[in-house]
Amino acid sequence: MSWNGGVFFMMNTQSSATKKVNVRRMTVIGVLSAISIMLSMIPGIGYIPIGPTNATIMHIPVIIGAIIEGPIVGATVGFIFGLTSLLKALTAPTVTSFAFMNPLVSILPRVLIGILTYYIYELVMKVTKRVYVSGLVAGALGSLVNTVGVLSMIYILYAGRFAEACGASASAAGKFIFTIGTTNGIPEAIVSALVVSAVVVSLKKVIKR
Repeated sequence: MSWNGGVFFMMNTQSSATKKVNVRRMTVIGVLSAISIMLSMIPGIGYIPIGPTNATIMHIPVIIGAIIEGPIVGATVGFIFGLTSLLKALTAPTVTSFAFMNPLVSILPRVLIGILTYYIYELVMKVTKRVYVSGLVAGALGSLVNTVGVLSMIYILYAGRFAEACGASASAAGKFIFTIGTTNGIPEAIVSALVVSAVVVSLKKVIKR
């Protein structure tokens, strides 16, 4: 094989590999986005009513997408998650829906889940070299990115109004929002850690084959 022929063969191989990766990423985005939309439409599953607020498991597909296929896939699935939250606030409003009608509350933190979780996983993986532990940590912290991100934006933009809508005093908004964060955020983080670690271990084995 000539030098030019060898270069052409290498370029062609790299192009084929890139196409396979892109197709796989698009497939993962499609599947996880579909799961997110389906979860958002099933009452009491994707969004779980707890008093005037909702707990959620919607961040789990975002975290899995970020770990398996990187921050772009994670951010895209996170955007879908955020979009379902925005649409839910517009089409089935509750006393706190006004906050989620703002994309800074409903969409931005969910996009950040997909970006930050990827780097958290990679960092822990470099230290531990263990997929299960890395998935466990990334699952928990990715969930907390959602909780802290959403509630921080609510506190900055709507603290008093949000507290009053939930029946609390505007002067105690910070304490009230923190209580929501711990009540909803800790169980969400535990569930996310366990589910994400198990799924990631299984998917990583499949991808290696």
